[in-house]
Amino acid sequence: MIKKCLFPAAGYGTRFLPATKAVPKEMLPILTKPLLQYGVEEALAAGIDIMAIVTGRGKRSIEDHFDNAFELESQLSGTAKESYLKEIKTVIESATFTYVRQRQMLGLGNAILTGEHLIGDEPFAVILADDLCDYDNKSVLSQMKEIYNKYQCSIIAIEEIPMDKTSNYGVISGYLVDKTNDTYRVTNMVEKPEPKNAPSNMAIIGRYILTPDIFNILENIKPDKNGEIQITDALNIQAKEGKVIAYKFDGKRFDC
Repeated sequence: MIKKCLFPAAGYGTRFLPATKAVPKEMLPILTKPLLQYGVEEALAAGIDIMAIVTGRGKRSIEDHFDNAFELESQLSGTAKESYLKEIKTVIESATFTYVRQRQMLGLGNAILTGEHLIGDEPFAVILADDLCDYDNKSVLSQMKEIYNKYQCSIIAIEEIPMDKTSNYGVISGYLVDKTNDTYRVTNMVEKPEPKNAPSNMAIIGRYILTPDIFNILENIKPDKNGEIQITDALNIQAKEGKVIAYKFDGKRFDC
């Protein structure tokens, strides 16, 4: 049973400057809804109701968003605009939110490790909110839960990308294990390879289901040349033992 979803949300969002100078990138809106809320709703659609959010300095608005706003609710009560708050109130009432701060920005692997005490010794999902996933029937995380139930190991979502874009992604190599479900047993992962060195054009996107042994791996791997701990390095260790499945999900991803 996957009960918890981790949201790394401590980064500076430098690609979004100057918009992210005072506003967390996770709170930037698509229409009237912030990115992070889309991710939380995807987790809820997958039957996950405990949200573990790794934040940092200047991210207080995330906590405020997923909390009651009594003054605003009182102001809008009985007016035509009262319905505007209905959606977010439903989210707040359906989920439990926990928070921890990442003190230094030392890579996605470090952010996930920071959330260990919120997760405990159980498998969990990870959503990167700036990957917005659209789908027709089942949410991407719901699809991945079904794959996890079959293989009982770490699951990563992948999509095919143009070869000239590989330097922007973690890229996998592996072999097909189920053509019906587009699943691959991962044998290797390379973080942001140049096109000539890329093992494939199948890129990892911001959806994971991870087994709890990932924390011990993250704690013991060496940082990369930039001093960051990469989740791909930790997953590679699992992959060498045949414990990572890549799933080409049904849906459309948007890099926000």
